[in-house]
Amino acid sequence: MELNISFLSGLGCGICIGISIFALRKYFGFVSDTAKAVQKFASDSEYKLVLVVRTDLNMGKGKIAAQCSHAAVGAFEKAQRKDPEGLKSWQMTGQAKIALKTDSVDEIKQIADNAKKMGLITSLIRDAGRTQIAPNSITVLGVGPAPKDVIDKVTGHLKLL
Repeated sequence: MELNISFLSGLGCGICIGISIFALRKYFGFVSDTAKAVQKFASDSEYKLVLVVRTDLNMGKGKIAAQCSHAAVGAFEKAQRKDPEGLKSWQMTGQAKIALKTDSVDEIKQIADNAKKMGLITSLIRDAGRTQIAPNSITVLGVGPAPKDVIDKVTGHLKLL
């Protein structure tokens, strides 16, 4: 009887230690080489985050900066949950952010739809309407972070802000 209790105690401790090591490795980001090789997008391109700004709203510079900040933070938070490896790639390659412009709510919605269909992270910002713009107006779309060549398929036709 004593041997069985010792055996079961040891087995229980071993399982607990194994689970703890697994959890710590996952928490601190230790991943096998095989897992690192598998990425969401098959691309060797650097990563970037694109911010598509509506110019037809005639926002002031400060308003544009605030709305772009909302989109960047939103995209970052989604990337943490949905694509942590892509987020790490973006962080390791300089965290490039590109501001582009569109003059149409229809175009910004179409870009968002196309990006989602491609599996890209999107962060569509709607203004609260406290200052310059009508409530619920779409102001900025964040796309990415993701490889440049993938994002360019949905935003490559736009001009710099």
